[in-house]
Amino acid sequence: MIGHTDNFIDIDAPFGFVWERTNDLRGWPELFSEYADVDILEEGPSSATFRLTMHPDEQGRVWSWVSERHWDKDARVVRARRVETGPFEFMNITWTYEEIAADRTRMRWVQDFHMKPDAPVDTAGMTERINHNSGIQLRLIKQRVERGRLRVVAMDDVPSNTRRGGDLRTLLAPPNVGTSAGFCGAVRLGPGEGVSEHYHPYSEEYLFVATGEIRVDLDGEPVRVGAEQALHIPRNVRHRLTNTGAEGALVVFQIGPLAPEPHLGHVDTEPGPGESAPGIAAAHVPAESAGVR
Repeated sequence: MIGHTDNFIDIDAPFGFVWERTNDLRGWPELFSEYADVDILEEGPSSATFRLTMHPDEQGRVWSWVSERHWDKDARVVRARRVETGPFEFMNITWTYEEIAADRTRMRWVQDFHMKPDAPVDTAGMTERINHNSGIQLRLIKQRVERGRLRVVAMDDVPSNTRRGGDLRTLLAPPNVGTSAGFCGAVRLGPGEGVSEHYHPYSEEYLFVATGEIRVDLDGEPVRVGAEQALHIPRNVRHRLTNTGAEGALVVFQIGPLAPEPHLGHVDTEPGPGESAPGIAAAHVPAESAGVR
């Protein structure tokens, strides 16, 4: 008899956000309740070998084993197997992800295994145990991933982007809170500072000047925007920001919908500070976090 389990959960978050959170091996102790530690032994662009250590059981025993994991984000599938099998003759696990909607992802775990003759529990018993524990962990992961979308993000929590000028911070975006329709942030501009000209082929932009006074050049036409005033910038409209006041300005921006790919979101039409030529870049949106995937 081969043990086989098939469990899934629907998580109210976009696929990319669910993928990043659930495949960040270093973050598993905060995602799963049963893992105390993850030690990455070897990793590559699409694979990792790692040691998992569980919390002590009721008898105070600590279980640990080495697993191997391979992933293909384009296919939305992860395959894993135990290298140190312990009581198992073999244990293979397949994770699949299905985008149910823009803000809902189905994550499925399929496990195939067989117990050794001298294992403390037989294959039927382990099947029952895995089904029970999978339900607990899947519900917990759903709760923790969804809660991650509700976090408060401060300016100092995210890196500064100065490529186009000013001190620009993307606060809420797909990588850190799983936005699916756009992203927002803020830029600080000192007197005379500006953001070089660019446009958005796929997105509208909404600007709100929290403090200070700026000039926004829209296709070359200047528009003054003062404190506590807002401006809508349609897609494909070239725009440049300049602080025309005597004090610093804080400008909040929101951009949506998202471009098909991050690098297509912004087109530069003039160089930023220290650059010699414009280019195409998604300077507002940070790259998806690096790490084990």
